[in-house]
Amino acid sequence: MAQLSPRNDRVSITCDVTDALRYVRGNSADLDRRYRWLVAVQPERDPQTVGELIRFWRTQRRLTQMDLSLDANLSTKHLSFVETGRSGPSRQLLIHLAQHLDLPIAERNRLLLAGGFAPPYLEQPFDGEVMRPLRESLSRLLEAHEPNPALIVDGLWNLIEANQAAALLWDGVDPELLEPPINMLRLAVHPGGLPKISSMTAACNAPLITKLRRKSREDADPALAALIDDVESYLPNDPPTSPATQPVVSLDLRTPLEVSLFTVIATLGAPLEVSAANLAIETFLPMDERSAARLGELSAKARGE
Repeated sequence: MAQLSPRNDRVSITCDVTDALRYVRGNSADLDRRYRWLVAVQPERDPQTVGELIRFWRTQRRLTQMDLSLDANLSTKHLSFVETGRSGPSRQLLIHLAQHLDLPIAERNRLLLAGGFAPPYLEQPFDGEVMRPLRESLSRLLEAHEPNPALIVDGLWNLIEANQAAALLWDGVDPELLEPPINMLRLAVHPGGLPKISSMTAACNAPLITKLRRKSREDADPALAALIDDVESYLPNDPPTSPATQPVVSLDLRTPLEVSLFTVIATLGAPLEVSAANLAIETFLPMDERSAARLGELSAKARGE
């Protein structure tokens, strides 16, 4: 008798020994008629139950049940029972497993909700009242970076906020790239973006794109993967072969400003909210004293000094 058994987010089909022997002997037509509908009507689906989620993320981390059991100090039998639904895990156990599986905090919430427990992390709109103190602190941080350009992006590198000096980074780029939401990763690699007004080429961002590609796989994030697929089309086919001549990649603006910058990317140290966990603060610092002085002049001029 054919049976359906979920394996991660896919469906596998097994049949009994008699049917298998008949198939091997060439009597496949009858089996095709009997089982074709099973394949046709069972679409792939995302894991939903606690067991499916744990099994999905365990597989995503390339861990066997034995590996995870040893890491989490849990019996393999107990873990197997949790994955198959034969045992209902406690809230403490789910938090423990989420920690050892290194789940993104949004997925930790999902796991706890699937188990019937309150999610451990906040999920609030970034422009909501709960997030106001964080927004105000980040705004002060951006202001403190003046006269250096600084900005905040979300997990998909869409611009959330920027200080006044950041306008230097899109003065002269193609207008269509500045239509909201402005995507800073696309702006950095598109021929009409930063490569148009600076020495930065798409290849300069290859290390960051590679890191984000790895993150999209580790976090099973299809939206980030789609963005990386898009921006990777601007990267050269071959990696650079020339030796490095400076410690970091510089961004030399070819506008009349003529400043040379490098970037620093920071994240929040201990986020307790889903959108906050995905924020990144990118600061553009001067490469030399001349660029620092020029940025200072521009800032003073903007303030009317």
